[in-house]
Amino acid sequence: MKQAVVFLRGVKAGILTEDENGYTFEYDADYLTSADAEAVSLTLPLSDKPYRDKVLFPFFDGLIPEGWLLDIAEKNWKIDARDRMSLLVVFAHSANDGAYLLHQRRS
Repeated sequence: MKQAVVFLRGVKAGILTEDENGYTFEYDADYLTSADAEAVSLTLPLSDKPYRDKVLFPFFDGLIPEGWLLDIAEKNWKIDARDRMSLLVVFAHSANDGAYLLHQRRS
């Protein structure tokens, strides 16, 4: 199982998990009660229920580069292009002018 903590503008917004069943995104309970809470994506509106899918949610998948930049990641970081979660953690830290920041969660 792989997990990443999702930050929005420096505030922990939720946890993205990849396991044998696919992907789950769940908003942090404290974040949901914050007056400044906003959805990380229009396709992932604020909810206290987890979102589940067999494939990586399009919003997060869209943060992963393609083409020559993806080739560099495969060669330099030795990340398989099919390992979407690992690619996301490497690249999303600089996405959207720094608004979204993911850190791999360690158990």
